Amino acid sequence: TPAERTNLAGVQHIVLVLSGKGGVGKSTLSTELALALRNAGKRVGILDVDLCGPSIPRMLRVQDSAVHQCDSGWVPVCVGQDKAIALMSIGFLLERPDDAVVWRGPKKNALIKQFVTDVAWGDLDFLIVDTPPGTSDEHISTVEALRPYQLLGAILVTTPQ
Repeated sequence: TPAERTNLAGVQHIVLVLSGKGGVGKSTLSTELALALRNAGKRVGILDVDLCGPSIPRMLRVQDSAVHQCDSGWVPVCVGQDKAIALMSIGFLLERPDDAVVWRGPKKNALIKQFVTDVAWGDLDFLIVDTPPGTSDEHISTVEALRPYQLLGAILVTTPQ
């Protein structure tokens, strides 16, 4: 719908960060990529859809921040003194940062779709999407929710095993 498209209308490029297993450094790579792009003068957002292990708020030292609502949806947390990185994560919606998210597939998939459609990103050069580990339904939900938008590509993080 047109209302859904408006929240990502100002995003120029979307990059997925994926892996086939956990513990390979997806969140670290997503964070470092966002910081490098910011240092290159780009406007950057990170969408942390790792629902069971949202570590990016802690990596960027904003784990105690709160997400607010505006007319067009959730306002992402702005990171750094220059507020140049916008971040949305389930970590901001939990009562305590270490709380576990024990949800079945449909609820996880609905939240992913809501993150894609209901976050007011504004104008960004890049949106980095940090996905959960493995090859779950959440990946399919993320790609399906982002299908109407211009994906730049994906970064597949692996380990030499």
